Amino acid sequence: MANRNNRVLVPEAKAGLERFKQESATEVGVNLKQGYNGDLTSREAGSIGGNMVKKMVEAYEQGLK
Repeated sequence: MANRNNRVLVPEAKAGLERFKQESATEVGVNLKQGYNGDLTSREAGSIGGNMVKKMVEAYEQGLK
């Protein structure tokens, strides 16, 4: 059984996070479907998450300037 620890701490942010994920997927060339995307390879899923983290770090660093 899958462990579901990936819950959104601020429910109001869920739509924004979904848009952010879709943008990141488009940028790295991965096609996401609405809903379940368990058929993605580890490489595809990792590239989306990695791109999201990269953008968040860049935004944080810009805020420090």
